[in-house]
Amino acid sequence: MPDLDLDQRFVLVGVMPGPAPDLPDALLGLLDGAEITPEGPPRLLGAGEASTAAEIVFRPPSHTAAEALHGLSATFFADTAILPLANRRKRLLISDMDSTIIGEECLDELADFAGLKTEISAITERAMRGELNFEEALTTRVAMLKGLPLQAVKDCFETRIHLNRGATTLVATMAAEGARCLLVSGGFTAFTEQVANAAGFHGHSANTLIDDGASLTGKVQLPILGRAAKLDRLNQAVADLNIELRDTLAIGDGANDLAMIEAAGLGLAYRAKPIVAEKAHASIAYTDLTSALFFQGYHEDEFVTS
Repeated sequence: MPDLDLDQRFVLVGVMPGPAPDLPDALLGLLDGAEITPEGPPRLLGAGEASTAAEIVFRPPSHTAAEALHGLSATFFADTAILPLANRRKRLLISDMDSTIIGEECLDELADFAGLKTEISAITERAMRGELNFEEALTTRVAMLKGLPLQAVKDCFETRIHLNRGATTLVATMAAEGARCLLVSGGFTAFTEQVANAAGFHGHSANTLIDDGASLTGKVQLPILGRAAKLDRLNQAVADLNIELRDTLAIGDGANDLAMIEAAGLGLAYRAKPIVAEKAHASIAYTDLTSALFFQGYHEDEFVTS
């Protein structure tokens, strides 16, 4: 959560799954002692069957809001955020792929085709928690896939990979507003190219699995795209677009995403490991990726769903 500068206006946003008519009052109750600005009282951003979203614009001090957010989230299964009102709609979306835009870890699913899912998934889990060096963990897992036929890679994408709910709406809506949308993954181009096309991203970056024309060789092309490279992609896109970091939104779930999440104007943890959720500006734990739009002040009527 950002520091509550007395000279700034902030917005408190809450998103709950399903109909939640009491959400605006619940948010208002968190802001005891704060000045509700003329944009208040609470404004509904969405009231559909899938989720309810509301916001309140205020000026600090609010002595209890930050502490109460956790209680609201745990009690009502709500995703909440306190964000600066300025530069709220972002001009760059940069997102992780595995377990963020898609529901799976591609490497783990490939491992299943090799009969090694249990072993490889255990390494993946430790790397995502930040317990292992990402580059070393990646090369170790890829080496275990040596000899896997290329047909298995194709079959894996076609039968195992699914976009998470709200992914296409998030990308399409921000793109329609003029934002650049980039998929940046520590996974593999064999998947990011197709996922980027399916979700509507403007571009993608990932690692490349090396093959001999028929099977995987067990090696990955160097240099490996990891935590530092994701941050580099964020900074390069900011320079290319001639914008500022505060104009950016980064989303991810694992330790490999932390650098770009912490650097972005709005860094979101999506159903993330604790190390990521603790350091992100806000988290999506109970609802879907459209909450990233509500946090930016989009009303559900503005969502691009086709």
